[in-house]
Amino acid sequence: MKPIKNTLVLLSYNEIEALKLLHPKIPFSAADEVFAIDPKSTDGTLEFYKKKKIKCYLQKELGRGKAFVEALKHAKGENIVFFSTDGNEDPKDIPALFHNLEKGYDLVIAGRFIHKKSKSDDSDDPTRIRKACNILCSGLANVIWRTGVYDAINGFRGFKKDAMIKMNLDAPKHEIEYQSTIRAAKLKMKIKEIPTHELKRLGGFRKQTAGTLVLAKAFALFFVKEFLVGKSFKETSK
Repeated sequence: MKPIKNTLVLLSYNEIEALKLLHPKIPFSAADEVFAIDPKSTDGTLEFYKKKKIKCYLQKELGRGKAFVEALKHAKGENIVFFSTDGNEDPKDIPALFHNLEKGYDLVIAGRFIHKKSKSDDSDDPTRIRKACNILCSGLANVIWRTGVYDAINGFRGFKKDAMIKMNLDAPKHEIEYQSTIRAAKLKMKIKEIPTHELKRLGGFRKQTAGTLVLAKAFALFFVKEFLVGKSFKETSK
């Protein structure tokens, strides 16, 4: 049997409208293993996965961070790419994320800001407050920990499995992306940022935990936490 090198993880929660439109566009051939993580969607998402013969693992607790940790338990590949099924993330970038992981990078982030050809979806952020906060949080992390990236908090990213384990991530919600960027920098891992064009949602609704003020508070708290923890957080290798 062909060895499993690349694992694609689909993240969903009541995203059936977008998932149906996205499915034909996802380059499944870029991965050797594909599965979904879902906290028991009730809109037909789970039935859709079954119909398409996509294995789905149910997470016991809500939260994006919980989904990342759950996926890590099941992934067999040495490279893991996380892809949200709400339509914001461009599936065409999936092969590029895997390609850079195969080149030896520990963390590869699809960046929505600053880079040429990068763009964020600001359709529901007319005052650009969320965008400004994202750039500010990313800038602070870069100044203090030398992350070398402009979009430290975008969830569209890939990890070397061993690197992700060493990060010992424990953020329960969307802070998981910010925490993983910071910890990768603390561990002197190889980080790569590629430009991405964030698309508009294809259906569903933005979750309450992803609201601008909610995220701003969460990122601020985790910034302080990581600053205080410094390099003394318990690195794991299992």
